[in-house]
Amino acid sequence: MRREFYFQDDRSNKYWTIELQGLELVTTNGRVGAQPRETRKVFASEPEAQKEFEKLIASKIRSGYLEGTAPPYESPEWSNMTMSEDVFWRLIALFNWKKTGDDDAVIEPAIKALAQMSEEGIQEFEDLLAEKLYALDTEAHAKEIGDNAFLPGKYFSPDWFLYVRCCVVANGREFYEKVLAQPAKMPKDMEFEAILYLASSAFERKTGRGFDRSSPVSYETFSNAAGWPETGER
Repeated sequence: MRREFYFQDDRSNKYWTIELQGLELVTTNGRVGAQPRETRKVFASEPEAQKEFEKLIASKIRSGYLEGTAPPYESPEWSNMTMSEDVFWRLIALFNWKKTGDDDAVIEPAIKALAQMSEEGIQEFEDLLAEKLYALDTEAHAKEIGDNAFLPGKYFSPDWFLYVRCCVVANGREFYEKVLAQPAKMPKDMEFEAILYLASSAFERKTGRGFDRSSPVSYETFSNAAGWPETGER
C-alpha cells in the first residue's frame, strides 16, 4: 500500500510518499527532482503499523499536502504581478521562519520578491500593511498583549503595541483575520518589528533610493481614534 503526496507554494515544490510493507513503514520525502530521503520503521504488530500509517498521512494533510503526483511547477513571476490583497499575503507567506532569531533573514525572501515588483507595487504593499496595522490599533487588542497590556493608570508603550501588531500580520492572513475579529487571541509578549522595514528595504534594493511614503492611514498607536473611544488618546 503506497500513497503519494505533494506540496507546492511560492517557496516550495516538495513531495512525500508512504508505503506499508507488512510490519515496516517506509517514507520518502524531498524536493521534486532531488534525491529523496528515505526512512524505515518496523512495528511490533500490523494494527500498530496501520495506526502510524494513518497518523502520518493525517499530519501531512493538515500541513497542506495534497494526494497525487505533483503537477508541473511554475515559479512565481513577481515582476509581472500587480499588488493586491492576495499578493500581499503571498509575500508575507514567504517569510522563512526556519531563521527565527534572525529577523532580517526571516523577511529576506519577501524583500527579494517585492523588489522585483514595480515601485508603485512596493508603495501599495506599504499602504496595505499600514491598513492592517491600523485596523488592529484598538484598546480591545491592546488589553490582550501580555505583560505590557494596556490598563488605565499603568505605563503603556505605544511602540511595543505596534510591534505586537506587526507580529499578527507576520503570521499570515488566517491568523490576522482571526485576531482582528477576536482580540483575546493577540500574541502575548511577542513582537516582529522587522516587517515595518520590508517595503523600504525592497524599494532601496530596487532603486538605490530612499523610501519616502506616507500611507493614507497611520499605523502608529492611537491613530485609529474609533478604536480608542474611552481613553482620550489621539
